[in-house]
Amino acid sequence: MIATLDIATVQAFLLVADLQSFTRAAEALGTTQAAVSLKLQRLEMLLGKRLVERSPRAVRLTADGAGFHDRARALMVAHARALSDDAPAAQSLSLGISDHAAGPELVPLLERLHAMSSNLTLAVTIGFSREMQDAYDAGELDAVIVRQEGSRRGGEKLTEDEFGWFASRRFMLPKGEPLPLATLAPPCGVRAIAVRALDKTGIAWRERFVGGGVTAVIAAALAGLAIAPLARRIAPPGLIDIGPAHKLPKLGSSKVMLHSKVSDPAKLAALRAVAATFRSSARTT
Repeated sequence: MIATLDIATVQAFLLVADLQSFTRAAEALGTTQAAVSLKLQRLEMLLGKRLVERSPRAVRLTADGAGFHDRARALMVAHARALSDDAPAAQSLSLGISDHAAGPELVPLLERLHAMSSNLTLAVTIGFSREMQDAYDAGELDAVIVRQEGSRRGGEKLTEDEFGWFASRRFMLPKGEPLPLATLAPPCGVRAIAVRALDKTGIAWRERFVGGGVTAVIAAALAGLAIAPLARRIAPPGLIDIGPAHKLPKLGSSKVMLHSKVSDPAKLAALRAVAATFRSSARTT
């Protein structure tokens, strides 16, 4: 008897492999961890190989699992192509992401969505949390990933970021001069938190660099121009938190929230994958 692969089981394996977690894979599929674990066990029995190594901290592919991973990905692509003639019309999911929330998880997030469906067009807008929230409230975006600001409640918590004062390793703080800052322009919420903390502790500051995006702010800090208030999750390896060494005020933390009005099953599945991927990547950074 010829063994056959179940597409749903292969998809579950790919999610476990990509997210390195049975819990996150279950979230992305909208099912239980036990159901995903059972699928993986049946797949391993079918193939006669151990595909993943389970531990309390993470899930990793075995050598056999890594070898099967590429073939599994190719199978899912071929499956999607085989169904393309009968597939429904292409759909679009509009997602707004706060500039200070868009970190290293953006790449695996897009990879995961691409692997899930080639029939979904993803429109991503990155900007200030307040602007993203206003666009969402106006019905211009299906979902937003933003920092929790003010009295806004609701939504799904993805992670909680701690902030610090980041600068290049070669940065030298001029004695007797105001603290040089690299920030986004108002109404950036992170800028407001940093400025308020400095003013409260009586530390003089000046804007040395104002960027149109966090990428530009990080570039200015890497170049040694100024100090950038950033979430630790998005600060690149070339920057260090100089706050403790220079007795700068603590900036605290803020929650990163997902807000959504989506009801379409395909879009809901995509957003489950977004949430699971974001949590998984944030946990490992």
